[in-house]
Amino acid sequence: QVQLVESGGGLVQAGGSLRLSCAFSGRTFIRYAMGWFRQAPGKERDFVAAINWSGGTTYYSDSVKGRFTISRDNAKNTVYLQTNSLKPEDTAVYYCAARFGSVATRIRVQYGYWGQGTQVTVSS
Repeated sequence: QVQLVESGGGLVQAGGSLRLSCAFSGRTFIRYAMGWFRQAPGKERDFVAAINWSGGTTYYSDSVKGRFTISRDNAKNTVYLQTNSLKPEDTAVYYCAARFGSVATRIRVQYGYWGQGTQVTVSS
């Protein structure tokens, strides 16, 4: 089965950057579209970014557009989320998700596999 392991979270001051990584294993990586979601305390798990099988199509939430970049390295079975210009409101647990299918999607329930999450804390 698909296994996803996030890493790269941490504590950073406002304006800083982190690169989150998600290691995919268990199935054929290029058959899966990938996404990042985040969940802040007391809030729902919200869409952040998505990427199709090849990396040629990406989607972003309005709140992160222009600051975050999703990418994938199919040779390494890894998805990344580069987070720049971080704001305190970006503080959340960030989850990697995989969807069996080639097309990227913003819809949470279309992702069948989830990592354990990695904490991103942005101080002010």
